[in-house]
Amino acid sequence: MLFASFLQDPNFIRVCYIVAFALFVIGLGGLTGPRTAVRGNRIAALGMAIAIVATLLTKGMGNWGLIVLGIVIGTAIGVPAARSVKMTAMPQMVALFNGVGGGAIALIAWAEFRSSGGFDFTPTYIAIFSLFSAIVGSVSFWGSNIAFAKLQELISGSPVKLPGQQVINIALLAIAVGCSVAIVAGQTNEWVFILILVAAALLGNFLVLPIGGADMPVVISLLNAFTGLSAAAAGISLDNTALIVAGMIVGASGTILTNLMATAMNRSILSIVAGGFGGGGVLPAASSDGVVRTARSTSASDAAVQMAYANSVMIVPGYGMAVAQAQHAVRELTRELEKRGVEVNFAIHPVAGRMPGHMNVLLAEADVPYDQLKEMEQANPLFSRTDVSLIIGANDVTNPAANDDPSSPIYGMPILEVDRSNSVIVLKRSMSSGFAGIDNPLFYADNTAMLFGDAKASVQEITTELTEL
Repeated sequence: MLFASFLQDPNFIRVCYIVAFALFVIGLGGLTGPRTAVRGNRIAALGMAIAIVATLLTKGMGNWGLIVLGIVIGTAIGVPAARSVKMTAMPQMVALFNGVGGGAIALIAWAEFRSSGGFDFTPTYIAIFSLFSAIVGSVSFWGSNIAFAKLQELISGSPVKLPGQQVINIALLAIAVGCSVAIVAGQTNEWVFILILVAAALLGNFLVLPIGGADMPVVISLLNAFTGLSAAAAGISLDNTALIVAGMIVGASGTILTNLMATAMNRSILSIVAGGFGGGGVLPAASSDGVVRTARSTSASDAAVQMAYANSVMIVPGYGMAVAQAQHAVRELTRELEKRGVEVNFAIHPVAGRMPGHMNVLLAEADVPYDQLKEMEQANPLFSRTDVSLIIGANDVTNPAANDDPSSPIYGMPILEVDRSNSVIVLKRSMSSGFAGIDNPLFYADNTAMLFGDAKASVQEITTELTEL
């Protein structure tokens, strides 16, 4: 009895929360690099487990049957899904799991409104934070579902716009805010709260539908920040310290990452949210002046000879590597090149792939040494003295139009300057454009050769040719 009383002592629970917060911060610090990411994830997970236990020990906690049922159902769904997901599908899994968090927060706000019979006897600031969490959580949930559907190719990755799209979005936001003001002023009709959730749901859908596939990494990061902010607001309304701190950590880190990603694309967050850019269209092999150009093709054997006698090779991975699941084949290629004394590095663009750090995750899975991964700022000075750059499905982030063509939608976007290499080999299935739907002049450059086919098969063929030289 004494032990049980100690466990429920508010001071003990506060100490547990402090320990949990410390583990959150340490774990987040570990996620800054592939070498420490797994350990950081485990540390943060331990912190979350401690925070959950501390919350369950709080006096007045009830409905144990529902709590246990929720934990069992969540575990039964989440663990198999996370273990079985392919690395190529990780971006959409992140979007989906993030959306579930936002949806949970919106439902918590609704449950609080129902349990209190409205917010008549609730302090105003509590009501405001609860309504904020309902709106932002709902936007995050439905927006994340659209992001998932686009990445999973359940719907088109191209921008989908309605006439007067921005006016509709402003009207939906006005409805949600107006209903919230009415509730704070004393309105207790549950249908008013439901109208808030519906308006926010439509707003979440209409915010992400017009955003093209090229902007998905930024969208995922932004929605993650939304979920964190809604969780922090819910923590204030529930007087739950763990939810406040965890939510603010997620919200702050997501906001910082969103800004960094937008900067890497030379675009403002507002222009990304406005949508209309990117979508994986297939364009003809023509430049913006309408002149049809011819791309020079090569073979695996020629590519192997070229790389075998190079001093330095820069591999530039993109979503094509992820789709083909070619990361392990690429690792075998690097080993074969290194046996011949060739210096091999990897150039990583911040928005390559479909989520922040996508390429880093794939290459870490294949045990590529971390010191071989060069961020854009490190890689660009190296291209001028690189003998061969091997591009594996990285289209938009290597497009020299970003530097040379003021009329291009991506003009001004920082890119990997592979065109400065002595020779460029591009692995692609076809001459189709990248996810941004923009043709790449690099493919027709004099120092570029195209190797068409599945990326994994092409890399394996090049490696075989290398071993036979």
